Amino acid sequence: MGDALRTSTSSAARRRSFVRTETGSAALLLAAVVAALLWANIAPGAYKAVWRTQLSVGLGSHQLSLDLHEWINAGLMSLFFFLVGLEARREFDMGELRDRRWMVLSAIAGLTGMVVPAVVYVALNAGHTSVHGWGVAMSTDTAFALGILALFGSRLPASLRAFMLSISVVDDLVALLVIAFFYSEDIRLPALLVAIVALLLIVGLRVLGVRRGVYCAVLSVVAWVALYEAGVDPVVTGLAVGALVIAYPADRVDLERASGLFRLFREQPTPELQRSAVQGLAAALSPNDRLEQLFLPWVSLVIVPLFALANAGIPLSMDTLADAFTSRITLGILCGFAAGKVLGVVGSMAAARWLSRGRLRPGVGWGSVTAGGAIAGAAFTVSLLIASLAFEGRALEQARIGILSTLVAAFLISWAVTGVISLLPPARRARALLGTNEPLTDLAVAVDPRHDRVRGPEHALVTLVEYGDFECPYCGQAEAAVRELLGTETDVRYVWRHLPLNDVHPRAQLAAEASEAAAAQGEFWAMHDLLMDRQDALTKTDLLRYAAELGLDVALFRKDLERRSGARRIAEDVDSADLSGVSGTPTFFVNGRRYHGAYDISALHDAVVQARQRALAAGV
Repeated sequence: MGDALRTSTSSAARRRSFVRTETGSAALLLAAVVAALLWANIAPGAYKAVWRTQLSVGLGSHQLSLDLHEWINAGLMSLFFFLVGLEARREFDMGELRDRRWMVLSAIAGLTGMVVPAVVYVALNAGHTSVHGWGVAMSTDTAFALGILALFGSRLPASLRAFMLSISVVDDLVALLVIAFFYSEDIRLPALLVAIVALLLIVGLRVLGVRRGVYCAVLSVVAWVALYEAGVDPVVTGLAVGALVIAYPADRVDLERASGLFRLFREQPTPELQRSAVQGLAAALSPNDRLEQLFLPWVSLVIVPLFALANAGIPLSMDTLADAFTSRITLGILCGFAAGKVLGVVGSMAAARWLSRGRLRPGVGWGSVTAGGAIAGAAFTVSLLIASLAFEGRALEQARIGILSTLVAAFLISWAVTGVISLLPPARRARALLGTNEPLTDLAVAVDPRHDRVRGPEHALVTLVEYGDFECPYCGQAEAAVRELLGTETDVRYVWRHLPLNDVHPRAQLAAEASEAAAAQGEFWAMHDLLMDRQDALTKTDLLRYAAELGLDVALFRKDLERRSGARRIAEDVDSADLSGVSGTPTFFVNGRRYHGAYDISALHDAVVQARQRALAAGV
């Protein structure tokens, strides 16, 4: 159970799960779009009838009745936007958006990426009554954009996701304001004030440190209903509430407390101690982590595909398509998103860099920025909503076909951009994808070859730092991948730093001191390898036997162990772990960036390759 508390392992598992569910969601999303189109064209009556089914919920004399289509778009999709808010907040607290310049640039790109497509639409519809539908050609669909990004996988850097999230948050908020001020006939102010008060109360609970989620959940439902009654799209509730949920790495003190609570329960398994142990485990993780783990599978694999199934069903025929693609509405929407998004995003970031004299520049390469702008050209939910408010009849069908066409255009343009990038020489490709910015550093204490335990070439392009524990079985599992990596990569150096988890591994400290006693005789790595291979035998007798096996001066080795000569150095490593926010083992840093992922050779190799590309792009 102690090992289950290792946050680096749980974080890695969460990341692996995230990749799997996101990739699976992208495939399901595509399948749902195809299914919706087939259903709407084979049995259009049945398709419409299903989504018009009325569902009601009530409390006393108050009742809310919506059709199934509205429950999905306004209700279930609030959970999707809640998840978007959670991830945006995590990037703000712990990820790429810690660089506030990158956040400002993303906001600028989000705003300009809405204005330029709207201008393109107006230019193509000027002088016609259809010009009032300019709002349709503005909003990126977050669900489809992230789905398209997931389909490209490793062809685009992971840091581009933070950029897309930032654009989406700005995009969604501005789009909802556009609906409220330009496409809503009647906003009911009293209900809007109730929603604002409910959201402010949630902020107050967060400021006061109230951890009971039930209070925030109730206030979120109140805000959602109030916004709906006010005539404002209530999905903004999910986005706002998710962005309020803080993220932070697990603290070692909290983990040790959780370990102690579990040991008490193990010794005396009573309901009271079980409840304390569960609460201690939950308190060790940030609310952001817990909520993402709870909602991610449901949102990715159920809600988003269901949303696509309910919205993508557009009856198509050759006559309908011919009519649409000769109409100003369809062409305005398609050109606005396909060309306007790329021009707006890339142009605004280039202008910001020029005006700031290089102080503001993207955290990824210009190739990635261009691909991100193309992906942002995917329209759907909000555009369909504005289209239903701006048009009717034939004009509405033309708008819907234009919106659906943006999904195909966004994928094809992004595919073309990534294809061109893949043809570049390795160094230029790395620069196009990753840029030349100095990346954020998570490792608080830089590697010092004179002090650290280093294996590999001193001037290697990639440095892999591991905080480890000789008794931790997960470190033992990772060791095989590390050895294979060092055996196949010639420009990687490996650094071991001690982090004995004494609350769950009682022999870890002694084993660490044994490795330092061996280091005093020039045999640190030989002892390190032996200890990792024999994690189940780390008593003092075992350690003395290993010293003899390695040909060390056993008397001197015993003397160093008894004097605890290596304890101070181990404490320095532990202090550096605390400064870097490390609380569990194994925790890896690749060129100073904390690694979140699996410990197998494939995953570590991919991380090393990307770090090498970034180093090459920066001209290291």
